[in-house]
Amino acid sequence: LMRPLQGCRGRGVVVGTVTLCLAAGWALQTPGGISLVVPQPNINATVAQNILLSVEYSCRGVATIEWKHVSSWGTTSIVEWRSGNQVNISTVYKDRVTAFENGSIQLRNVGMRDAGYYFVTVTEEHGTNAYGTIIVNVYEIIYEDLHFVAVLFAFLAAVSAILICFMWLCNKSLHLFQKKTTHKLTASTTEEIELETIEC
Repeated sequence: LMRPLQGCRGRGVVVGTVTLCLAAGWALQTPGGISLVVPQPNINATVAQNILLSVEYSCRGVATIEWKHVSSWGTTSIVEWRSGNQVNISTVYKDRVTAFENGSIQLRNVGMRDAGYYFVTVTEEHGTNAYGTIIVNVYEIIYEDLHFVAVLFAFLAAVSAILICFMWLCNKSLHLFQKKTTHKLTASTTEEIELETIEC
């Protein structure tokens, strides 16, 4: 009689352990099991560049993702969507934003006004939230100004070279013309002298 009882106790311990594990697993999957990772929290970009605001989120159910931009000009809503549903992009960003399933967005053709803080909020259908922040710094492209100066300098140098060549050609032509005129004058003077000699 003792052995079957011990066997029941053994089975009871196994069943209890399995139940406890299942309960722990279920507890981990209840609301609050949402995670959000921001691999690159600081992005440096130049004007007219495309940037990727990259995040990775995970949750059990359907999540809502929302991105906002906060700068010295104020707070602007960029985009909001639910997993598997239509993406709602604000009119300000209509042609500049692409949203991805993992919660990331791509911002095209950034300008100085795009610098600032980008806040992403992932809200689970049970109401649990996860937040992330990305700081974006946008810089003007200095080498473009230098490129313009270099092109302008090259253009002025080419114009100067053409003008110098033109002046040299004009000078040569003037010397040739003067030589011909001098030669004609000398020839006519010689003819006059010869005529005077003959008359004498």
